[in-house]
Amino acid sequence: MALALFDLDNTLLAGDSDYLWGEFLTEQGIVDRDLYARENQRFYDEYKQGTLDIHEFQAFSQQPLVDNDPQEMRGLRAQFLEEKIRPIMLAASFELVKQHREQGDTLVVITATNSFVTSPIVEAFGIENLLATEPEMIDGKYTGKIAGTPCFQGGKVIRLKEWMNEHKLSMQGSWFYSDSHNDLPLLLEVDHPIVVDADEKLLAHARKAGWKSISLRE
Repeated sequence: MALALFDLDNTLLAGDSDYLWGEFLTEQGIVDRDLYARENQRFYDEYKQGTLDIHEFQAFSQQPLVDNDPQEMRGLRAQFLEEKIRPIMLAASFELVKQHREQGDTLVVITATNSFVTSPIVEAFGIENLLATEPEMIDGKYTGKIAGTPCFQGGKVIRLKEWMNEHKLSMQGSWFYSDSHNDLPLLLEVDHPIVVDADEKLLAHARKAGWKSISLRE
C-alpha cells in the first residue's frame, strides 16, 4: 500500500477552486466587486509566477469568513460546489482516483487552498484524507490567519511528513500528481512524480528529469 497524493486545483479540477470561490463571492455580492476581482487576479498571477505571499493571500481570501456568519458561508459554499465546482470535476480524475483506490493505495489531496473551500470538494471526489492550509479559528470565529504551517510549496512537505508520522506511513512507492511548479519540493520527494496538464516551468523540469506527463482534460 503506497501513498497516492493529488494536488487539487488545475490537477483533479479543470480550474482553480480558490480563484473561483473569489469570483463566486463577487457574484453573490458578498465582497466589493472591483476591489476583490482586482486583488483575486493579482494573487492568482503571483501564484502562477511562484511569488505568492501565502500569508497575505490567506488574509485576503479568508476575510469573507471573518466578516460573515459561518452558517451563511457554509450555505454559500454548498451552492458554490454545485454551480462552480462540479462542472470542472473531470471524469478522468475520478478514474485515476479509482485506479489508486483499487490498488489499495492511501489517497490524499494535498492543496494550498484552505480547508473551508476544499473539504467538500475532496469529499465529492470520495477521497478520505485532506491536507490543506488551515484557517485559524478562535472561540468559533475565523481570524483571517493561518493555523500552523501553510500547505504551500515546501510547506506541503512539512505537513505531509507530520501527517505520515502521525499515521505511521512512509514515502515508499509514493505517487504525486500536480500541475504546478510550486509543488516541485514535494514532487522531488516521491517515488513517482507525475505532472498533470503542467505549467511551462514544471513541464520543462519534468522533461529534463524524465518524469511522466499526463493530461486529465477532456
